Amino acid sequence: MTEPWLLETRVFKLKPGTRAEFDRISRDGTIPLMRGIGITVLAFGPSPLDEDEWHLVRAFPGMEERVRLAGSLYEQPEWAQFDGPINEMMADYSTALVPVPESTVKLLSEPGAFA
Repeated sequence: MTEPWLLETRVFKLKPGTRAEFDRISRDGTIPLMRGIGITVLAFGPSPLDEDEWHLVRAFPGMEERVRLAGSLYEQPEWAQFDGPINEMMADYSTALVPVPESTVKLLSEPGAFA
């Protein structure tokens, strides 16, 4: 039996008034960078529940790949331009991992799955 995929949800608690800029940097910079190195980004954006929260949902084909790809992200030369600004905007963040079958990731990857 194959190892389940990991569905990772991150919720970023942002400093008041920074969410629009965090969203812009993420949409224009960090999300394309993640996708460019092979991270499966399923959903992201401002929280509908809290004006100071932003979410990111990613999927990894196992813990080993999650560690490898996350490490690779922070080693990218482009990451340096985002690291300072986004860390300055964050007050806190939390991460939840849920093991799911690959078929779930495929369903969530379809256009409109998070609409």
